Amino acid sequence: MNATRRHFLRVTGATFALPLLDSFALAADIPQTLDQLWADFAALDKDTPLETEVLKEWEQDGVVCRIVRYRVGIFKGAPSRVAAFFAFPKGGAKLPAIVDLHGGGQSASLSTVVTYARRGYAGISLNWGGNKLNFGGGNVTYDGPQTDWGKLDATHPPQRNKANHFAGALTPDEFTLDAVESPRNSNWFLVLIAARRAITFLQQQPEVDAGRIGARGHSMGGKLTTNLAGIDRRIKAAVPSCGGSGDLLASEGEMPGGSRTKRTAMELACVSDNAYIPRITCPVLWLSPTNDFHAHMDNMVWNWRAVPDDLLRLSIAPHLNHRHTDEHAITEYLWFEQHLKRADFKMPQTPKLALQLKTAGGIPQITVTPDGSRPVLRVDIYYSVDPHALTRFWRDAKAVKSGNQWTAECPVMSLAQPLFAFANVIYELPASYQTGPQTAGQENTKTFAISSRVAFATPAQLQASGAKATDKPDRLIDDGARGWHDWYLLNWGHPPLWTATTRKLKDTKWRGPDGATLHFEIQCESDNQLVLTFNTNAWGAMTLNKPAVDYTALKDFKGSPDWQTVSVSLSDITATDPKVTDKLANWQTVTEFTISPHGDVVKDGQKVKVDAKVWKGSRAIRNLRWEGGEYARQTNAGAALNADDFQKNFNDAIRKSLDQEKKDGK
Repeated sequence: MNATRRHFLRVTGATFALPLLDSFALAADIPQTLDQLWADFAALDKDTPLETEVLKEWEQDGVVCRIVRYRVGIFKGAPSRVAAFFAFPKGGAKLPAIVDLHGGGQSASLSTVVTYARRGYAGISLNWGGNKLNFGGGNVTYDGPQTDWGKLDATHPPQRNKANHFAGALTPDEFTLDAVESPRNSNWFLVLIAARRAITFLQQQPEVDAGRIGARGHSMGGKLTTNLAGIDRRIKAAVPSCGGSGDLLASEGEMPGGSRTKRTAMELACVSDNAYIPRITCPVLWLSPTNDFHAHMDNMVWNWRAVPDDLLRLSIAPHLNHRHTDEHAITEYLWFEQHLKRADFKMPQTPKLALQLKTAGGIPQITVTPDGSRPVLRVDIYYSVDPHALTRFWRDAKAVKSGNQWTAECPVMSLAQPLFAFANVIYELPASYQTGPQTAGQENTKTFAISSRVAFATPAQLQASGAKATDKPDRLIDDGARGWHDWYLLNWGHPPLWTATTRKLKDTKWRGPDGATLHFEIQCESDNQLVLTFNTNAWGAMTLNKPAVDYTALKDFKGSPDWQTVSVSLSDITATDPKVTDKLANWQTVTEFTISPHGDVVKDGQKVKVDAKVWKGSRAIRNLRWEGGEYARQTNAGAALNADDFQKNFNDAIRKSLDQEKKDGK
């Protein structure tokens, strides 16, 4: 893969442009390995000037902010350029630096690099997706020169190319680098070139210490961060968020959960995270919730199992999808403080978790031994018997302390189901990190959480160990004594928009009996309403090749300081899609249950949005329970969707995530 490059011929008083030859010449042999794929990058980086442009500069809060644009390379005879936010503390020199990689449908983040600048870092946030740059707060956008991929299109969503070259398409078209099927036609490859060139940009800045550069990114940016850490040794610490879990190749007999997607040999060798993860040599913090749709937890468990503990920490927020609680999000900051700033802070070691299947009573048991270098405030042990990672409910095993260990029993209802378990160890956040510049998701917390590795047992292993099915269905779903412990909360700072959601109704232990009604008690001091939403068959978890459908019921009530009972039966709920006229036959396919004062309902055959009302008083419930009905069956489905249905669910999840981010900013 030799490349010949032509450059501008400069003559005194004039510049004559000769035809530009690609930074990467057409390969005689299509790359089949990661080494072959990246063989020409060193020459590109050395011989192709960045030609950095400063498009705008200003100061805010003692931080120098710039919109810059640099040349990624010359492809198909035309330059490709990426715009970015670059920020550093005024007067700073030889600082640690961060490469920030945004997610799908997003744009470069000024707030991220400004926050890190206020923490004492330089930072560059790439606008690789080509979307409008937002700065100055609100809807103020920058309308000057932007990311321009030239004759390629690595924007997201694609601005010119109808083909999705992030979704595995390596076939050629007018916007791809090669004219034949090639891993260089993947947009992941193009954006990674831009990210590696961003490292080069940072190394050339007088404000940056070239030996202390890290990377962080969310969603698609999480995958990019993982891959960047694997391919570029200049990255000294990395925090992928909700991305980079890899493709699962193990059989269900080896790993009973996870998402299995068919990949070609070329994709697996050159595009998949699987090719990059074994090459990681820098410290990595894996930051992801339990139910993330983009970075499947089980895939991470399997594909990262060989990454040694001295390089890897995990911080896994229970119940959430594609976001984190504050005590998990703050670990990103702490990780860079240790490994880039080289502060006194040291992250505790990964908690040791042991899953014991052979016990005297036949009930599986978990033992957790946390790192005691810092005082341990709490240990939460979670387990699940659900093979479907995206809709899995994580039970709190209610850990009990004994000496320097915590133990918990994990009773199961069936030996035909697998068992998954992990633990979170909660530490007090050092006082010096409880104040100062924070970003969204890293605020209002006095604690931080480090997670254990995830242990699992297949049905065959449970059966071979002599484990017993001792658990039984329970009509009391949540007594409310622990608040919203088994739920995930969104928009909690906006009383008209708050939502509380749980997957507990999907768990075989708490699934609704046929014909039962659901009851709970709630308090609200003013007249209000509740929209009760039952999401069914999310991600095809319960019924293969059937769509996910939301059913809702609107409940009005008068304000009172007393507890009031809310009841809902199957006959009360209606699909939010007016085209779905069938009533929900039973509770067996419910994957999520949401309580909120706002939401979508159907009135007179039309989908309408219920106006949100400000909630006055405590947002608490108690005695969520089933009454009546019979336990006639328990559906234990959980299968893979076909490709079209999966992509629809995936696109819907991205849309919901972006919508939620807009609400977060309110």
